[in-house]
Amino acid sequence: MAQPEKISAKQLAQRLATGEEFVLLDVREAEELALAALPEVIHLPLSRSQEWLETLPERLSQEKNLVVICHGGIRSWHFGCWLIDTHGYTKVWNLEGGIDAWSVQVDPSLPRY
Repeated sequence: MAQPEKISAKQLAQRLATGEEFVLLDVREAEELALAALPEVIHLPLSRSQEWLETLPERLSQEKNLVVICHGGIRSWHFGCWLIDTHGYTKVWNLEGGIDAWSVQVDPSLPRY
């Protein structure tokens, strides 16, 4: 099974600050997103995949750098593997430690839950 690249919250923040473009995919549930979220994410809650699954290839270019986010990095890792194995995406990163790591390493004002 192919796996997404790992990227730490600190590395992602630095790369975003230099203008590198990433599409941020948040696979958490709506309730989680309401607690803490990064700006400009595409929300793809895994429990509602039947609602967005068919349009995914149209919405996500194979050419874009995709970073998958969840709370702790596990759901996002599985989703990243699925993007690679099922749809052939090659530019996929998993945010290590998820949104929780972002609040510790980058933005302490972001609530932890």
